[in-house]
Order: sequence, then structure tokens, then C-alpha cells
Amino acid sequence: MRLLTGGYGAEMDGIGEGIGELHAGAADQSLAGSALAFAGVVAPVDGSPSWVARHPTLDVIYAALESAGAVQAFRRTGESRYERLGPAIPAGEAVCHIAVAPDGAWLMATCWGDGRVVRMTLDATGRPSRPSLAPAPVDPYAGSGMSVSTAVAEAADVSLEAAARALRDAAGEEYAHLIPHLGEAEAPLAPELETPVLERTPHAHQSILLPGGAVATTDMGFDLVRFWRPSGDGLRAAGEVVLPRGSGPRHGVWHPSGHLYVVAELSREVFVLAPDASGAWRLVGGVQLAGTLDGDTAAELAASSDGSFLVAGVRGSNTLATVRVAGAGEQLQFVALADSGVDWPRHHVVSRDTVLVAGQRSDEVAAVSLDLRTGIAGRVRSRVAVPSPTCLMPIR
Repeated sequence: MRLLTGGYGAEMDGIGEGIGELHAGAADQSLAGSALAFAGVVAPVDGSPSWVARHPTLDVIYAALESAGAVQAFRRTGESRYERLGPAIPAGEAVCHIAVAPDGAWLMATCWGDGRVVRMTLDATGRPSRPSLAPAPVDPYAGSGMSVSTAVAEAADVSLEAAARALRDAAGEEYAHLIPHLGEAEAPLAPELETPVLERTPHAHQSILLPGGAVATTDMGFDLVRFWRPSGDGLRAAGEVVLPRGSGPRHGVWHPSGHLYVVAELSREVFVLAPDASGAWRLVGGVQLAGTLDGDTAAELAASSDGSFLVAGVRGSNTLATVRVAGAGEQLQFVALADSGVDWPRHHVVSRDTVLVAGQRSDEVAAVSLDLRTGIAGRVRSRVAVPSPTCLMPIR
């Protein structure tokens, strides 16, 4: 099995130098074997190609150049060599994901830094052009944040404030300073009691292609999953699902049952979304990744080959969480946590009884066994050094 690897370069605290090639077992096999080998860089590129996607019919690949904020196309010029195809197309700040339409007519780029969702047209050679920006999201929780000092001030007892003022007036200038200012603006709370409200900004992270031409995009910053329909060269909004505040939806996977599963980076949950009778998507369930630690962040979500299980990567504790798909797909059951075998499991790919895990901070990829009966990750079968890997994309 051959895969391309994306990674971080020096400008993003990595050691990568471009897009690499990884072999998992025999290069001409479609399933991952236990022996891993890194074949080196196949497309030198600056700008940290943190995500790599492929054209469905052409020997063309696309890289999200995260630090450069652009999408670059490459065409294959040899067995393991790619060259640039046209100029890089600006997308947005910290572009981090690309999804290519099944017919190869367009691609979607999502940007973590500024929340942009961009559609680009692809010509007959696979070259992207004419970027079209989707409508910006609106924070569903706007106006609900409040600092501790503001909450205290609004809840202050007005009668206490009036009584304190009256006592100071009666005491005169000599003793007025001994009477505390209760709830008055001239005596704010001590700085150590302040709890600032963190600014909420959009952080688009992934585009998920759905059957029938629809697209779902996740927004970590606004806790949204938004739905789109291609329209002309752009996108038409087709609804949204609001997830719990602060959950941080990151990546998702469509399931043959008709459900969309989305892993939340910050709350470490997997949510279940489904369309109702009118076609509008709704939140219908979810499960917590039990046993994860405060400060952990969930990363990738992938389904087992038969769709019976979901495997989520968790950074911090560096684990792989297994979730069972139950009922008609609307129910999820947490199964277990297991060691991922790497430091900072940024991305992973499931290939039958093997999980290939990209360890961003340990500069390696590990092949971890997967029990087909339980869906639980087991021992590390093989590992290989790969510079700051952030994405694994099967190409054969």
C-alpha cells in the first residue's frame, strides 16, 4: 500500500520538507502490511503541506499549504515524483483541509485561521482557479459570554450600594474612606478576580462530501456543522447544526447508514447527525470518549472497514478511542481507549486490521493492529521515521 504524507515545515515547528511517500507492506497492494518504509520526499514544497488530497481520475494531487494560506496542485511526472501544476491559489489563513468532488470538477478548502470555506473550480488538467468564498458563519452563541466581574456587577444588590453611599455621607470626609464601595463603578473588583471572556472566532476545519452532491463543513470556533449545495461556481447554504458550546467540532465521516459522525476536538465527544423527513440535518445522539484526560484534544475520526466501529485519535494522552456503531446507526457506544503508539496522533487511516497513525511530535508513523471483532487497537506492528507527519493519504 502506498500513501502520501503531509507535514509541517520549520516555519510551523516541524522538520518536514514537502510531500512524502510511505509504503505499508508491498507498494502494489491495496491493504496495509505490517512493514513500513518511508520512501522520502516526492514533492519538495515550502509552506507546510499539512493536508494532501487527490484528484479522482487524474494523476494530480493537492496540498493545503497551511503557513502560506494557499492551495497548490501537483501532477505526477514519474513513479514517485510530482511537480507543481500552475501557481498556488490563495485560500485563507491557515488552510488545513482539502476535499475534491467525486467528478473532479471542483474542490473545497477550509481554513482554520480565519474560518473561510472556499470552493475552487478545477479545469480539465486538474488546475484550480476561480476561488469562491462561502458566506461567513454567524456565532449561534453570540452575546451569551460574560466575565465574572460583569456578572457580579449586574447581580449587585442596589440597596447595599445606596446604603454604603449614605453611610459615607454621614461619616464625612475624614472617615468616608473606611466605608467599602459596594457595587459602585469607582471600586472595581480586584484584578485577580477577573475572568476574561475568550473571543470566539470561526475556525473551519474540514469539508465532508456527502451523497447527492451536498457538502458538510465543520467550524470549531463557532461549534457548527454547516451544509452546502454547489451552485454555479459557488456554494448555497443548505442548513446548519449547532453543537454544544465549546465542543469544537473538528472532523467527521459519513456512514452508509445515512448518518454523519463528527468528533469534537475540545469536548472529546462523537456526535451523530442525521437528516429528518424534510432533509434538514439534526443532532440525534452522541457519546463521550470516556477516560480521556483534561487537556486532551481529539483529532481524526475514521470508520472500520465494515463500518461497525469508529476510531478517534486523541492527542495528549496519545490514545485511540474505539466507538461501536449500534442500532440503525443513530446510536454510538464507547468501547475502549488504547495506546496509539506515537506522540500526538494527528491523523490516522484504517486499513482492515491495521491503523496507520501519524505521530506529529514523535516524527513517525506507526502501524497498529486492529481487532476486527472488538474494534480495539492493539500492539504496534511496525514504525518508521517520517518528518512531522500531519496527514496520510492512500494512493494505491
